[in-house]
Amino acid sequence: MTEHPPIILHHYPMSPFAEKIRLILGFKGLHWSSVHIPNIMPKPDLTALTGGYRKTPVMQIGADIYCDTALIAEVIDARAPTPPLYPTGSAGASRILAQWADSTLFWTAVPFAMQPAGLAHMFAGQPPEAVKAFGDDRNVFRANLPRMRSGDAVGAFGQYLQRLDGMLATQRYFFGSAPSIADFSIYHSLWFVERGGPVAKILDSYPVLQAWRARMSACGHGTHEKLDSGAAIAIAQGADAEPSSGGNAESHGISVGEKVVVAATDTGTDPIEGVLHGATADRISIARQDARAGKVVVHFPRLGFELRRAKG
Repeated sequence: MTEHPPIILHHYPMSPFAEKIRLILGFKGLHWSSVHIPNIMPKPDLTALTGGYRKTPVMQIGADIYCDTALIAEVIDARAPTPPLYPTGSAGASRILAQWADSTLFWTAVPFAMQPAGLAHMFAGQPPEAVKAFGDDRNVFRANLPRMRSGDAVGAFGQYLQRLDGMLATQRYFFGSAPSIADFSIYHSLWFVERGGPVAKILDSYPVLQAWRARMSACGHGTHEKLDSGAAIAIAQGADAEPSSGGNAESHGISVGEKVVVAATDTGTDPIEGVLHGATADRISIARQDARAGKVVVHFPRLGFELRRAKG
């Protein structure tokens, strides 16, 4: 039997979306390699693999590079189907709740957690220039996203917690007796609020939700080993990516092999250029040639990304 190439996760410890994937890897009982990346741009070694994708985390399997946690979770689940992230009977509902959590809930949790007390706690001991650099980077990152004021975030976040707590009143997880993708997406937003120190006291008012958080945390992160970013690039350079799907489903008449641009539509909208490698109903894949990484294929989910022909 041919062994799967190793899973490599490019992330940094305080990334909430990376925590979502780390916990999924633990839920699946998987072993993976950990590459720590900067929390702000530039990220030269990661850019060699992605072409400039700004969001965290990124998952690498050989010369295949997977962007966005919605797609990363799908790929992990296909590789290790048991226990499932998308349980029979609730797969569609769990995906929809996860999408809400990754967008509406998360972008309410962020301004809530980054109230003055939370911000001071998160950046305690950091030099002012580091705090400023992080803020400047995130201002570019959130360029297309409407800003929620702190007072509005406090009111909205409290309502969301009350509703989530009520959903768990008669069951262990949001869709029954086992976690689904919805649980992992909801968890990482609350995990981020926990990083805010004093502002996290709001969670104590929801004991059912707190008990659920403890059960989710118990999934752990699986087993992993550290990997140098240069070694990850060498792995990509020495590997062959997945063959093209050959299809161009819903690709706006763009054919495989044409030069294209893919970009996120909400945050981190930096365009990624390449040639169309394949397109399915739920995935866009582009091939890129990099001087250090060689030929890589970068994969994006359909939802939340746009595909267009490259100018010229």
